[in-house]
Amino acid sequence: MKINKISVIFPIILIIVSFLIAIYFYPFLPDQVATHWGSNNQVNGYSSKAFGLFFMPVLSVFLFFLFISLPKIDPYKKNFDQFKKYFQNFINLIFVFFFYVYLITILWNLGFNFNMIQILSPAFAALFYYAGVLTSHAKQNWFVGIRTPWTMSNELVWDKTHKIGGKLFKLTGLISLLSLILPDLSVFFILVPILFTTVFVFIYSYIEYKKSVI
Repeated sequence: MKINKISVIFPIILIIVSFLIAIYFYPFLPDQVATHWGSNNQVNGYSSKAFGLFFMPVLSVFLFFLFISLPKIDPYKKNFDQFKKYFQNFINLIFVFFFYVYLITILWNLGFNFNMIQILSPAFAALFYYAGVLTSHAKQNWFVGIRTPWTMSNELVWDKTHKIGGKLFKLTGLISLLSLILPDLSVFFILVPILFTTVFVFIYSYIEYKKSVI
């Protein structure tokens, strides 16, 4: 699968900007920075300034090379061509998501005070919703989609599972937006739908596979 230039250039730009931000803000942050928040919006995890500023840019570099390599090393590489537009859009969205999380983490450590989970909810919603779009278009492969023993063993089971899974992921994204209105229930609106979707598609793929072999 030929990777779109935008899907290469855009993440590179975000990665470079992330490193520049890390270098610029390094003198302004305390030696220990907040990097993890609990469901009550209280900080429950700290890291060194260097780790807090440079971990996300370095991780983004690793993910960049991973994402552009997947279509080349997948045994079903020809199938990627059938949903490459959606896969490439998802790559860009992933990097926007990480960049957004990176920025608000820095802002928090600079003294800005806000409900971290609430401000993250639109980002999660967008990520889950587009994961549903990608899922509904994904063809059988080893890296992208709902990979259970039964979807990988039967193309028809793959297609059925991804059709319903795509709808559930979109619904999960929409439900996540309720965190904007009821921030105290943010964890419920984000975690419960994604856990339900994960369990449901796993069981659904097994049931569909059993039907296909009867």
